[in-house]
Parts: sequence; structure tokens; C-alpha cells
Amino acid sequence: MRQAAPELANVVPPRPPGFCVGCPERPIFSSLTLVQEQLGMHHIAGDIGCHLFAAMPPFHLGASTMGYGLGVSSASALNVAAGKRSVAIMGDGGFWHNGLTSGIGNAVFNKADGVIVIVDNNYAAATGGQDILSSRVDNDHRSTHHAIADAVRGMGVGWVRTLENTYDVNAMQATLHEALTTPFKGPKIIIAQSECSLNKQRRVKPQIAAAVKRGERMVKEKFGVDAAVCNGDHACMRLSGCPSLTLKNSGDPLKPDPVAHVDDGCVAGGPCGEVGDAAVRCPSVYSPEWVRNPKPWERGLDRFRRGVVGWLQGRQMRALARRALYEVQA
Repeated sequence: MRQAAPELANVVPPRPPGFCVGCPERPIFSSLTLVQEQLGMHHIAGDIGCHLFAAMPPFHLGASTMGYGLGVSSASALNVAAGKRSVAIMGDGGFWHNGLTSGIGNAVFNKADGVIVIVDNNYAAATGGQDILSSRVDNDHRSTHHAIADAVRGMGVGWVRTLENTYDVNAMQATLHEALTTPFKGPKIIIAQSECSLNKQRRVKPQIAAAVKRGERMVKEKFGVDAAVCNGDHACMRLSGCPSLTLKNSGDPLKPDPVAHVDDGCVAGGPCGEVGDAAVRCPSVYSPEWVRNPKPWERGLDRFRRGVVGWLQGRQMRALARRALYEVQA
């Protein structure tokens, strides 16, 4: 195996450790990257958990890490008058482990003026998806549905924002910008909520499979990139890094640079298309729907569409071939 490694390196693209496909934490750091492009670099204190992958490419976000639930504590050393506020990242598992007392409580007591982002993905995701106090699922043996926002307000935090959809890059970016520039003094907490994609897939896929087996009509959204529209700047990868994003040949002899491509692993989270053009859906990204157990009229419509698209694509390819031949002869 070791002898074959050099040959494999030429075939298998390098893939640094990172977030899962569709991870709701990815757009948080895409948004933070976009905000820092406007406001400049800030000290970012990390924590133990999935979000620590933000220190890896393509984000490179995170200057310090102490321990589980100590992201806010590590930022307390920067509780001094400064031109830029510190940012502390902490997961919901770390928050309930000891972050509420050692981090949030001390930030309130010491009147820290930093920004605290609590990634609330519904589980202790990094350790296997165990339920915690703030999990929004029913558990027969554990007490859940205890909101993080209630806990931090009870601790004395006066500035709290809860975002229920981290995939909304525009809203995430605006909230981070507000927290870093507001005249409010004291700890500012952003609770970024979206369910862990891996646990969601584990829960949803069996339900969908059972419905399909019963013959029910099911619609699954996917994402794709139009090679004819993609300009090849690859901003979607540089600001997202989703493993389902890769490169492919454009298919156009006059467009030699590779274009972005979405593989079959996509779970239709959506931030790749938004961060690709500064938090506005990139025009090259489209959203097809995969319909299982379609109605008869849908099958007929699909055949008609495939015929029209096939005819148009054939005409386009013939035109491109003639143009390429003309370029060669000239």
C-alpha cells in the first residue's frame, strides 16, 4: 500500500479533514469569512467539537483552543480595550458541559465585550449525536427542549440573537456584522441553530425509503452547476469547501478551465450557491427535483422536456464543433 501511495496521489484528489456534506456549521464560517473581508481579521477562539474543523482549509479560522466548553474562557484573556472584538466559538455540547458557567457566567461577571457564537445543531454531534438539554426532540429517558437562549439570559446576558437557519448566509453575515460593530457593551451571544446534517440523514432516510416503498410520491431537492454559466472562479469551493463540490471539464473547447461540479453526495444544504457570489445565489447553481413514484402526467412531461433539451443540446454541440474547427483552420 505504501508503495502504491505516490500513484494514488495522482488519481485521488487530496481532501483535508473538514465538515460533513451539508453540515449546517459550514455556512457560519463562510459568513464569518465574508464579514472579516469587510471588517478585518479578529481573534477567534475555538472550542472542542465539529466546528474546530474551521481551522482547516478553506476557512483557516481559529487562533486558540483550550478544551471542551472553554472557547469563551480562552477569549477572556482578550477582555481589554481594543479596536476589534474577539470572537469565541462554542458548540451546544460544550455549552452544557461547562461553557455556561466557566465561560458565559464569567463573561457576564467580568463585563467582557466579545462576541460568542454558540453552534446549536441539536445534538452533541462530534461524539456521535447524543441528545443534550437543548435537543429539540422528545426523549423518553432524558429532559430535553431547554433553550440555550433562556439559559444565557438567565445568566445575565443582555444581547442575544437566535438564528434558526444557519444556511441563510445573508442573515448569518448580517448578524455577525451587527455583533462586531454594535455600540452595546457586554457579551454578545449569537445562537446559530440548524440540525446536524448527519443525524438528520440518519433519521430522515429510513422514513423516505419506507414512503417510497409504499408507493408515495416523494420529492428530493438536489443542486447542480450549469457548466455553460459557471465562470470557473471556484468561489463556491473557496468559501464553502463542501466535499460534494468538485471540478470537471466544461465540455466547451473554448473554455479550457475546469468548472465547478456537484456530485451525488449533495444533500441540498444550499450555502455553496449563496457564498459563491457574496451571499447571493450564484447564477450557475440550479436546483433540480428528483421525483420518485411520479404521477403519469409527470412522466409524460419529463419525456417531453428531455426531448426538447436533447434537441437544443445537440444543436449547441454542433455549433461549438463548427466554431472550434473554424478556429483551428484560421
